[in-house]
Amino acid sequence: MASDDIKRLESRIDDLISVVEKLRNENNQLYNQHSTLTNRHTRLAEKTKLARERIEAMIGRLKALERSGP
Repeated sequence: MASDDIKRLESRIDDLISVVEKLRNENNQLYNQHSTLTNRHTRLAEKTKLARERIEAMIGRLKALERSGP
């Protein structure tokens, strides 16, 4: 192989290494973002469930008051 060919190959390899590092960093960021969003979704689902239970309980109490009223 000629010296120029080796230099071009080294340059291509360096470019590929840079791309792999960039993709690895991006993948890590996306993984962390996914974990954060999954945790947030879980917390919101729990809050929604609690809110639904409280509202259903309030409706039940209102209906009981309505039945026991004059």
